[in-house]
Amino acid sequence: MIITAALVKDLRKRTGAGMMDCKKALVETNADLEAAIDLMRASGAAKAAKKAGRVASEGLINMAISDDNKSAIILEVNSETDFVTKGQSFIDFVSALGKIALKNKPESVETFLALTLDSGETVDEAREEIVAKIGENITVRRVQNVSTENGVLGAYKHGDRIGVLTVLSGNDAALAKDIAMHIAASRPECISEEQLSNELLEREKAIFIEQAKESGKPDNIIEKMIVGRMKKFVNE
Repeated sequence: MIITAALVKDLRKRTGAGMMDCKKALVETNADLEAAIDLMRASGAAKAAKKAGRVASEGLINMAISDDNKSAIILEVNSETDFVTKGQSFIDFVSALGKIALKNKPESVETFLALTLDSGETVDEAREEIVAKIGENITVRRVQNVSTENGVLGAYKHGDRIGVLTVLSGNDAALAKDIAMHIAASRPECISEEQLSNELLEREKAIFIEQAKESGKPDNIIEKMIVGRMKKFVNE
């Protein structure tokens, strides 16, 4: 069978692979379109394995919340370059993962990757396919699900890298979202002073001591400065 440009184009449309990869697959399968797709899926898994050791430091976060504001998820998916994160294929993939995570409420990345999709493949197999299509290592770095029976959830995402989920008692969903927005802006360490670790407090105190010493003021004044700055740090 002759390998026509239309056949190569059709294979590329169905797989998202490059023209040369499509033509090569058709040559190896004697222009059998379905066989070429199977071959590319198999080789795609091999390519994904080769790319698995490469560092994926860019990425997107995604959040999804149920209609009743009782359950929500937040996840992070990484790629190697910022360029890929702006591509529609990657954006659609991350969006789809959010819906899957909200539906299944995985307890860990491992259980999430092992979930079976409607297509019959696992989340990890779908990840390998997009690795082969895009040509970069892609990883699901973390996923967290949150739920409440008697309260309400709030969610806020700022850009592609900051996301916050809040859980409030009562049923004021608008307040829950407002608090999530405030958290995204202020990035607090914890909910209350009691949750601040001694390690964090000692580290901040050491910094304030050095800063106060540079002022050249008397020790009794320096001590008051440190107390005041620590109080401000805790309050903030």
